[in-house]
Amino acid sequence: MGNPFTGRPRDIVVLCSQHYCSRCRKYFNADMADLADPGSHYTRRVIDIAVRLVVEDGLPYRVAGWTLWRDHRVFVPSATIQNWVEAGGKKAARRIDTDHLDWALSDFSGYIAADELYDGPFCILSIVDNRTFKRISYQVLDHDPTHKDIAAFFRRFHQALLARGLTLKGITTDGSALYPEPIAEVFGEIPHQVCTFHILRELTKAILSAVAQERKRLAAAAPKLPRGRPRATEAARRAARRKKRIKRKVSDLFENRYLFVQRRLSPSERATLQRVSRGLPQLHVLRELMEEVYRLFDRRCRTATAIAKLTALRDRLRRSGRLRAVLKKLLSPGLEKALVFLDERLMGATSNAVERGNRRYRKMQKTVYRVRTRRAIERRLALDLIRESQAQGRDGTTKILHKARAA
Repeated sequence: MGNPFTGRPRDIVVLCSQHYCSRCRKYFNADMADLADPGSHYTRRVIDIAVRLVVEDGLPYRVAGWTLWRDHRVFVPSATIQNWVEAGGKKAARRIDTDHLDWALSDFSGYIAADELYDGPFCILSIVDNRTFKRISYQVLDHDPTHKDIAAFFRRFHQALLARGLTLKGITTDGSALYPEPIAEVFGEIPHQVCTFHILRELTKAILSAVAQERKRLAAAAPKLPRGRPRATEAARRAARRKKRIKRKVSDLFENRYLFVQRRLSPSERATLQRVSRGLPQLHVLRELMEEVYRLFDRRCRTATAIAKLTALRDRLRRSGRLRAVLKKLLSPGLEKALVFLDERLMGATSNAVERGNRRYRKMQKTVYRVRTRRAIERRLALDLIRESQAQGRDGTTKILHKARAA
Protein backbone atom coordinates (compact mmCIF):
# COMPACT_ATOMS: atom_id res chain seq x y z
CA MET A 1 0.00 0.00 0.00
CA GLY A 2 1.26 3.48 -0.82
CA ASN A 3 1.40 6.29 1.68
CA PRO A 4 -0.46 9.32 0.22
CA PHE A 5 1.54 11.77 2.34
CA THR A 6 5.03 10.63 1.35
CA GLY A 7 4.27 8.94 -1.97
CA ARG A 8 6.49 6.01 -1.02
CA PRO A 9 5.55 2.34 -0.68
CA ARG A 10 4.74 1.03 2.78
CA ASP A 11 4.37 -2.62 3.68
CA ILE A 12 1.39 -3.31 5.93
CA VAL A 13 0.94 -6.64 7.69
CA VAL A 14 -2.67 -7.37 8.61
CA LEU A 15 -3.25 -10.06 11.22
CA CYS A 16 -6.42 -11.96 10.48
CA SER A 17 -7.75 -14.16 13.27
CA GLN A 18 -9.94 -17.22 12.77
CA HIS A 19 -12.68 -18.09 15.22
CA TYR A 20 -15.01 -21.01 15.89
CA CYS A 21 -18.65 -20.80 16.95
CA SER A 22 -19.57 -23.76 19.17
CA ARG A 23 -23.28 -23.17 18.68
CA CYS A 24 -23.20 -22.97 14.86
CA ARG A 25 -20.20 -25.30 14.63
CA LYS A 26 -18.62 -23.08 11.96
CA TYR A 27 -15.29 -21.34 11.53
CA PHE A 28 -15.22 -17.67 10.54
CA ASN A 29 -12.61 -14.92 10.09
CA ALA A 30 -12.48 -11.49 11.65
CA ASP A 31 -14.55 -8.85 9.94
CA MET A 32 -12.48 -6.77 7.46
CA ALA A 33 -15.35 -5.23 5.53
CA ASP A 34 -13.90 -1.76 6.09
CA LEU A 35 -10.78 -2.66 4.05
CA ALA A 36 -11.81 -5.20 1.42
CA ASP A 37 -14.80 -6.96 -0.03
CA PRO A 38 -15.71 -10.40 1.31
CA GLY A 39 -13.53 -13.09 -0.26
CA SER A 40 -11.23 -10.60 -1.94
CA HIS A 41 -7.44 -10.89 -1.77
CA TYR A 42 -6.96 -7.15 -2.42
CA THR A 43 -8.18 -4.04 -0.64
CA ARG A 44 -10.62 -1.61 -2.19
CA ARG A 45 -7.86 0.94 -2.53
CA VAL A 46 -5.76 -1.41 -4.66
CA ILE A 47 -8.77 -2.08 -6.89
CA ASP A 48 -9.50 1.62 -7.23
CA ILE A 49 -5.87 2.45 -8.13
CA ALA A 50 -5.75 -0.35 -10.71
CA VAL A 51 -8.96 0.80 -12.41
CA ARG A 52 -7.73 4.39 -12.35
CA LEU A 53 -4.46 3.41 -14.05
CA VAL A 54 -6.38 1.77 -16.88
CA VAL A 55 -9.20 4.29 -17.30
CA GLU A 56 -7.56 7.63 -16.54
CA ASP A 57 -3.94 7.01 -17.52
CA GLY A 58 -4.79 4.70 -20.43
CA LEU A 59 -2.31 1.98 -19.43
CA PRO A 60 -2.63 -1.58 -20.76
CA TYR A 61 -3.61 -4.22 -18.23
CA ARG A 62 -0.13 -5.74 -18.04
CA VAL A 63 1.61 -2.37 -17.67
CA ALA A 64 -0.90 -1.41 -14.96
CA GLY A 65 0.10 -4.56 -13.05
CA TRP A 66 3.79 -3.65 -13.32
CA THR A 67 3.03 -0.10 -12.14
CA LEU A 68 1.22 -1.42 -9.07
CA TRP A 69 4.22 -3.57 -8.19
CA ARG A 70 6.73 -0.78 -8.78
CA ASP A 71 4.86 1.95 -6.87
CA HIS A 72 2.94 -0.02 -4.22
CA ARG A 73 4.61 -3.45 -4.02
CA VAL A 74 1.33 -5.17 -4.88
CA PHE A 75 1.32 -7.90 -7.51
CA VAL A 76 -1.93 -8.19 -9.46
CA PRO A 77 -2.30 -10.38 -12.57
CA SER A 78 -3.40 -8.59 -15.71
CA ALA A 79 -6.49 -10.81 -16.01
CA THR A 80 -7.58 -9.74 -12.53
CA ILE A 81 -7.22 -6.07 -13.47
CA GLN A 82 -9.28 -6.70 -16.58
CA ASN A 83 -12.03 -8.26 -14.47
CA TRP A 84 -11.98 -5.26 -12.15
CA VAL A 85 -12.30 -2.83 -15.06
CA GLU A 86 -15.18 -4.78 -16.60
CA ALA A 87 -16.96 -5.00 -13.25
CA GLY A 88 -16.50 -1.27 -12.73
CA GLY A 89 -17.91 -0.59 -16.19
CA LYS A 90 -20.97 -2.71 -15.41
CA LYS A 91 -21.66 -0.66 -12.28
CA ALA A 92 -20.98 2.63 -14.06
CA ALA A 93 -23.42 1.79 -16.89
CA ARG A 94 -26.29 1.84 -14.36
CA ARG A 95 -25.42 5.40 -13.31
CA ILE A 96 -25.11 7.01 -16.74
CA ASP A 97 -28.77 7.98 -17.07
CA THR A 98 -29.01 9.24 -13.49
CA ASP A 99 -25.91 10.50 -11.69
CA HIS A 100 -23.79 11.34 -14.72
CA LEU A 101 -26.60 12.99 -16.66
CA ASP A 102 -27.50 15.15 -13.65
CA TRP A 103 -23.86 16.25 -13.35
CA ALA A 104 -23.42 16.90 -17.09
CA LEU A 105 -26.62 18.97 -17.35
CA SER A 106 -26.17 20.86 -14.08
CA ASP A 107 -24.57 23.82 -15.94
CA PHE A 108 -25.85 23.10 -19.44
CA SER A 109 -24.98 25.94 -21.82
CA GLY A 110 -27.62 25.15 -24.43
CA TYR A 111 -25.12 24.50 -27.23
CA ILE A 112 -24.00 20.98 -28.11
CA ALA A 113 -21.73 19.24 -30.59
CA ALA A 114 -22.70 15.87 -32.07
CA ASP A 115 -20.55 13.43 -34.01
CA GLU A 116 -20.19 9.77 -34.90
CA LEU A 117 -17.06 7.64 -34.47
CA TYR A 118 -16.44 4.40 -36.36
CA ASP A 119 -14.51 1.57 -34.73
CA GLY A 120 -14.55 -1.51 -36.94
CA PRO A 121 -18.15 -2.76 -37.17
CA PHE A 122 -19.28 -0.41 -34.39
CA CYS A 123 -20.34 3.24 -34.46
CA ILE A 124 -20.39 5.48 -31.37
CA LEU A 125 -22.78 8.44 -31.40
CA SER A 126 -21.79 11.21 -28.98
CA ILE A 127 -23.22 14.48 -27.67
CA VAL A 128 -20.97 16.96 -25.84
CA ASP A 129 -21.65 20.38 -24.36
CA ASN A 130 -19.86 22.69 -26.78
CA ARG A 131 -18.96 25.28 -24.12
CA THR A 132 -18.29 23.32 -20.93
CA PHE A 133 -16.80 20.37 -22.89
CA LYS A 134 -18.73 17.86 -20.77
CA ARG A 135 -19.64 14.60 -22.46
CA ILE A 136 -23.38 14.23 -22.02
CA SER A 137 -24.64 11.14 -23.82
CA TYR A 138 -23.51 8.35 -26.12
CA GLN A 139 -24.86 5.29 -27.91
CA VAL A 140 -23.01 2.32 -29.40
CA LEU A 141 -24.37 0.81 -32.63
CA ASP A 142 -23.27 -2.42 -34.29
CA HIS A 143 -24.04 -1.04 -37.79
CA ASP A 144 -23.66 2.14 -39.78
CA PRO A 145 -26.02 4.82 -38.44
CA THR A 146 -29.15 5.81 -40.32
CA HIS A 147 -31.50 8.76 -40.00
CA LYS A 148 -33.73 6.70 -37.70
CA ASP A 149 -30.82 5.91 -35.37
CA ILE A 150 -29.77 9.57 -35.20
CA ALA A 151 -33.37 10.70 -34.62
CA ALA A 152 -33.90 8.15 -31.82
CA PHE A 153 -30.61 9.22 -30.20
CA PHE A 154 -31.55 12.90 -30.36
CA ARG A 155 -35.06 12.16 -29.11
CA ARG A 156 -33.74 10.53 -25.91
CA PHE A 157 -31.49 13.52 -25.33
CA HIS A 158 -34.40 15.91 -25.95
CA GLN A 159 -36.54 14.08 -23.39
CA ALA A 160 -33.74 14.40 -20.82
CA LEU A 161 -33.66 18.16 -21.46
CA LEU A 162 -37.43 18.49 -21.11
CA ALA A 163 -37.41 16.53 -17.84
CA ARG A 164 -34.99 19.11 -16.39
CA GLY A 165 -36.62 22.19 -17.92
CA LEU A 166 -33.74 22.88 -20.30
CA THR A 167 -33.81 23.98 -23.93
CA LEU A 168 -31.40 23.51 -26.81
CA LYS A 169 -30.18 26.74 -28.43
CA GLY A 170 -27.84 25.41 -31.12
CA ILE A 171 -26.04 22.34 -32.42
CA THR A 172 -22.72 21.88 -34.22
CA THR A 173 -21.93 18.89 -36.47
CA ASP A 174 -19.22 17.93 -38.92
CA GLY A 175 -21.33 18.55 -42.02
CA SER A 176 -22.41 14.95 -42.51
CA ALA A 177 -25.67 14.33 -44.37
CA LEU A 178 -26.91 12.22 -41.43
CA TYR A 179 -27.84 15.17 -39.21
CA PRO A 180 -30.00 17.85 -40.96
CA GLU A 181 -33.19 15.78 -41.20
CA PRO A 182 -33.08 14.32 -37.63
CA ILE A 183 -32.27 17.76 -36.19
CA ALA A 184 -35.26 19.35 -37.93
CA GLU A 185 -37.48 16.42 -36.92
CA VAL A 186 -36.58 16.36 -33.21
CA PHE A 187 -35.50 19.91 -32.30
CA GLY A 188 -37.31 21.94 -34.95
CA GLU A 189 -35.89 25.20 -36.27
CA ILE A 190 -32.71 25.72 -34.25
CA PRO A 191 -29.37 27.12 -35.43
CA HIS A 192 -27.33 24.34 -37.03
CA GLN A 193 -23.61 25.07 -37.37
CA VAL A 194 -21.31 23.05 -39.61
CA CYS A 195 -17.80 22.71 -38.16
CA THR A 196 -15.51 25.25 -39.84
CA PHE A 197 -12.49 23.06 -39.16
CA HIS A 198 -13.82 20.33 -41.47
CA ILE A 199 -14.51 22.90 -44.20
CA LEU A 200 -11.06 24.49 -43.93
CA ARG A 201 -9.39 21.09 -43.78
CA GLU A 202 -10.85 20.09 -47.15
CA LEU A 203 -9.97 23.45 -48.69
CA THR A 204 -6.39 23.42 -47.45
CA LYS A 205 -6.04 19.84 -48.68
CA ALA A 206 -7.21 20.96 -52.14
CA ILE A 207 -4.76 23.90 -52.16
CA LEU A 208 -1.82 21.70 -51.13
CA SER A 209 -2.82 19.17 -53.79
CA ALA A 210 -2.75 21.94 -56.43
CA VAL A 211 0.73 23.01 -55.23
CA ALA A 212 1.88 19.38 -55.46
CA GLN A 213 0.60 19.14 -59.04
CA GLU A 214 2.53 22.30 -59.90
CA ARG A 215 5.69 20.76 -58.47
CA LYS A 216 5.17 17.67 -60.60
CA ARG A 217 4.66 19.83 -63.69
CA LEU A 218 7.90 21.70 -63.02
CA ALA A 219 9.82 18.47 -62.42
CA ALA A 220 8.48 17.01 -65.69
CA ALA A 221 9.54 20.16 -67.58
CA ALA A 222 13.17 19.80 -66.50
CA PRO A 223 15.52 18.76 -69.34
CA LYS A 224 16.73 15.18 -69.32
CA LEU A 225 20.52 15.00 -69.29
CA PRO A 226 22.81 12.02 -69.75
CA ARG A 227 24.61 10.63 -66.74
CA GLY A 228 27.92 12.08 -65.69
CA ARG A 229 29.34 15.59 -66.10
CA PRO A 230 27.66 17.88 -68.66
CA ARG A 231 29.25 18.10 -72.08
CA ALA A 232 31.63 20.92 -72.94
CA THR A 233 29.06 22.67 -75.12
CA GLU A 234 27.20 25.82 -74.27
CA ALA A 235 23.78 24.17 -74.84
CA ALA A 236 24.64 21.32 -72.44
CA ARG A 237 25.79 23.74 -69.74
CA ARG A 238 22.65 25.82 -70.21
CA ALA A 239 20.46 22.73 -69.87
CA ALA A 240 22.32 21.66 -66.72
CA ARG A 241 21.84 25.09 -65.14
CA ARG A 242 18.15 25.07 -66.03
CA LYS A 243 17.67 21.65 -64.50
CA LYS A 244 19.41 22.79 -61.32
CA ARG A 245 17.19 25.88 -61.08
CA ILE A 246 14.03 23.79 -61.53
CA LYS A 247 15.20 21.28 -58.92
CA ARG A 248 15.82 24.11 -56.44
CA LYS A 249 12.42 25.59 -57.26
CA VAL A 250 10.64 22.30 -56.62
CA SER A 251 12.52 21.87 -53.35
CA ASP A 252 11.60 25.38 -52.18
CA LEU A 253 7.94 24.83 -53.03
CA PHE A 254 7.91 21.60 -51.04
CA GLU A 255 9.63 23.04 -47.97
CA ASN A 256 7.42 26.15 -47.88
CA ARG A 257 4.13 24.62 -49.02
CA TYR A 258 2.50 25.45 -45.68
CA LEU A 259 2.73 29.16 -46.52
CA PHE A 260 -0.04 28.76 -49.12
CA VAL A 261 -2.58 27.70 -46.46
CA GLN A 262 -1.34 29.39 -43.28
CA ARG A 263 -3.90 31.80 -41.86
CA ARG A 264 -1.56 34.69 -41.02
CA LEU A 265 1.84 35.42 -42.54
CA SER A 266 4.59 37.58 -41.11
CA PRO A 267 6.48 40.00 -43.41
CA SER A 268 9.39 37.56 -43.71
CA GLU A 269 7.03 34.69 -44.55
CA ARG A 270 5.34 36.80 -47.23
CA ALA A 271 8.73 37.59 -48.72
CA THR A 272 9.57 33.87 -48.74
CA LEU A 273 6.24 33.05 -50.39
CA GLN A 274 6.85 35.74 -53.02
CA ARG A 275 10.29 34.29 -53.76
CA VAL A 276 9.30 30.62 -54.06
CA SER A 277 6.25 31.39 -56.23
CA ARG A 278 7.97 33.84 -58.58
CA GLY A 279 7.04 33.07 -62.15
CA LEU A 280 4.00 31.00 -61.09
CA PRO A 281 1.00 33.38 -61.11
CA GLN A 282 -1.48 30.51 -60.61
CA LEU A 283 0.00 29.92 -57.14
CA HIS A 284 -0.44 33.60 -56.26
CA VAL A 285 -4.12 33.26 -57.16
CA LEU A 286 -4.48 30.21 -54.90
CA ARG A 287 -3.00 32.13 -51.96
CA GLU A 288 -5.35 35.06 -52.60
CA LEU A 289 -8.35 32.72 -52.67
CA MET A 290 -7.24 31.10 -49.43
CA GLU A 291 -7.06 34.52 -47.75
CA GLU A 292 -10.58 35.30 -48.98
CA VAL A 293 -11.79 31.99 -47.53
CA TYR A 294 -10.31 32.89 -44.13
CA ARG A 295 -12.10 36.26 -44.29
CA LEU A 296 -15.41 34.41 -44.57
CA PHE A 297 -14.99 33.03 -41.06
CA ASP A 298 -13.93 36.29 -39.41
CA ARG A 299 -16.12 36.89 -36.33
CA ARG A 300 -15.96 40.64 -36.88
CA CYS A 301 -18.54 40.38 -39.68
CA ARG A 302 -22.12 39.11 -39.72
CA THR A 303 -23.55 36.09 -41.49
CA ALA A 304 -25.21 38.17 -44.21
CA THR A 305 -21.91 39.89 -45.01
CA ALA A 306 -20.07 36.55 -45.13
CA ILE A 307 -22.72 35.07 -47.44
CA ALA A 308 -22.33 38.05 -49.79
CA LYS A 309 -18.57 37.47 -49.84
CA LEU A 310 -19.15 33.79 -50.51
CA THR A 311 -21.47 34.59 -53.44
CA ALA A 312 -18.83 36.83 -55.01
CA LEU A 313 -16.18 34.17 -54.49
CA ARG A 314 -18.38 31.53 -56.12
CA ASP A 315 -18.94 33.77 -59.14
CA ARG A 316 -15.19 34.13 -59.51
CA LEU A 317 -14.70 30.37 -59.34
CA ARG A 318 -17.39 29.71 -61.97
CA ARG A 319 -15.56 31.94 -64.44
CA SER A 320 -12.40 29.84 -64.10
CA GLY A 321 -12.63 26.13 -64.83
CA ARG A 322 -9.27 25.34 -63.23
CA LEU A 323 -10.04 27.13 -59.97
CA ARG A 324 -13.50 25.59 -59.90
CA ALA A 325 -11.96 22.13 -60.05
CA VAL A 326 -9.54 22.92 -57.22
CA LEU A 327 -11.98 24.63 -54.81
CA LYS A 328 -15.17 22.78 -55.67
CA LYS A 329 -15.96 22.54 -51.95
CA LEU A 330 -16.86 26.25 -52.00
CA LEU A 331 -19.66 25.46 -54.47
CA SER A 332 -21.41 22.96 -52.18
CA PRO A 333 -24.96 24.10 -51.27
CA GLY A 334 -24.66 23.52 -47.50
CA LEU A 335 -21.65 25.75 -46.98
CA GLU A 336 -23.81 28.60 -45.62
CA LYS A 337 -24.36 26.55 -42.46
CA ALA A 338 -20.68 26.97 -41.63
CA LEU A 339 -21.32 30.73 -41.21
CA VAL A 340 -24.16 30.51 -38.65
CA PHE A 341 -21.80 31.13 -35.72
CA LEU A 342 -21.16 34.69 -36.92
CA ASP A 343 -24.61 35.76 -35.67
CA GLU A 344 -24.79 33.30 -32.75
CA ARG A 345 -22.02 34.67 -30.57
CA LEU A 346 -22.21 31.86 -28.00
CA MET A 347 -22.20 29.05 -30.55
CA GLY A 348 -18.94 27.24 -31.12
CA ALA A 349 -17.53 27.45 -34.63
CA THR A 350 -16.06 23.96 -34.46
CA SER A 351 -17.00 20.59 -33.01
CA ASN A 352 -13.71 20.31 -31.13
CA ALA A 353 -15.55 19.45 -27.91
CA VAL A 354 -16.83 16.14 -29.28
CA GLU A 355 -13.63 15.48 -31.23
CA ARG A 356 -11.68 15.54 -27.95
CA GLY A 357 -13.87 12.76 -26.62
CA ASN A 358 -13.32 10.78 -29.83
CA ARG A 359 -9.56 11.14 -29.52
CA ARG A 360 -9.71 9.94 -25.92
CA TYR A 361 -11.71 6.90 -27.02
CA ARG A 362 -9.20 6.03 -29.76
CA LYS A 363 -6.34 6.27 -27.27
CA MET A 364 -8.26 4.09 -24.82
CA GLN A 365 -8.94 1.40 -27.43
CA LYS A 366 -5.26 1.14 -28.34
CA THR A 367 -4.56 -0.43 -24.95
CA VAL A 368 -7.34 -3.04 -25.02
CA TYR A 369 -6.00 -6.46 -26.01
CA ARG A 370 -9.21 -8.37 -26.56
CA VAL A 371 -12.04 -8.88 -29.04
CA ARG A 372 -14.17 -5.75 -28.88
CA THR A 373 -17.86 -6.22 -28.27
CA ARG A 374 -20.69 -3.75 -28.05
CA ARG A 375 -21.23 -4.42 -24.36
CA ALA A 376 -17.53 -3.97 -23.56
CA ILE A 377 -17.38 -0.65 -25.42
CA GLU A 378 -20.50 0.63 -23.62
CA ARG A 379 -19.08 -0.28 -20.22
CA ARG A 380 -15.68 1.27 -20.88
CA LEU A 381 -17.34 4.48 -22.04
CA ALA A 382 -19.61 4.50 -19.00
CA LEU A 383 -16.66 4.02 -16.65
CA ASP A 384 -14.73 6.79 -18.37
CA LEU A 385 -17.68 9.21 -18.12
CA ILE A 386 -18.24 8.45 -14.44
CA ARG A 387 -14.55 9.04 -13.76
CA GLU A 388 -14.79 12.35 -15.61
CA SER A 389 -17.69 13.47 -13.42
CA GLN A 390 -15.58 12.72 -10.32
CA ALA A 391 -12.49 14.54 -11.59
CA GLN A 392 -13.20 17.78 -9.72
CA GLY A 393 -13.37 16.01 -6.36
CA ARG A 394 -10.19 14.06 -7.09
CA ASP A 395 -8.35 17.24 -8.04
CA GLY A 396 -9.35 18.83 -4.74
CA THR A 397 -8.15 15.79 -2.83
CA THR A 398 -4.83 15.85 -4.70
CA LYS A 399 -4.26 19.50 -3.84
CA ILE A 400 -4.96 18.84 -0.15
CA LEU A 401 -2.49 15.92 -0.15
CA HIS A 402 0.18 18.05 -1.85
CA LYS A 403 -0.25 20.79 0.74
CA ALA A 404 -0.05 18.25 3.58
CA ARG A 405 3.09 16.72 2.08
CA ALA A 406 4.77 20.12 1.67
CA ALA A 407 3.95 21.17 5.24
